[in-house]
Amino acid sequence: MLQTRLIADPDSRPFDMPRLVELLSQNSSRPRYAYMVLDLIAKIANPDGSAGPLVVHDGKAISIRDWLCDALVPMANSYPRRMALAARVREEMKRAGGLPADPAQADQDIESEIRARIRASGKTNVSRAVSDLVRAGILHRHYQGYRVDHHNRGAQRQAVYTLSPTARKLLLTDRARSAPPQTPRQGSLAFG
Repeated sequence: MLQTRLIADPDSRPFDMPRLVELLSQNSSRPRYAYMVLDLIAKIANPDGSAGPLVVHDGKAISIRDWLCDALVPMANSYPRRMALAARVREEMKRAGGLPADPAQADQDIESEIRARIRASGKTNVSRAVSDLVRAGILHRHYQGYRVDHHNRGAQRQAVYTLSPTARKLLLTDRARSAPPQTPRQGSLAFG
């Protein structure tokens, strides 16, 4: 496969959103999913383009991978597939003897197990999409941890994703263009 990277080439055409989509399609087997992951990372990125290792959501700090998985859960809520998973989980819990007699408690336990399984498979999908984005040169990944930052995970290190400067400029410009204009309120000062 031809490896196309996000590198400034004076002879190439300007880098814009169609070029980003083309780059994703060349480097990912699931470019739409990779774009959704990239868009979510861009939405929570700091001004320097980095996101992670923790994201504060509903007053709790969770890892960026868990946050991305939770944000993409609606993609896994296809009704027939979810019903089949619920039936499998119910049967497994019944066979193992771990299904409570109370139907409400049983439904709650089954739902909890379904969420755990969806998050586990979601982490694999997110990691694969991030690897595609790294391979394309759109995103950089390193691991930040307890003692030392490192390019490999382990030793309680968690992922930090950083948009490349070109991708950051493109995605943040696109976000600024789509945001409604802010009207100043009376008594507020704009500091530039």
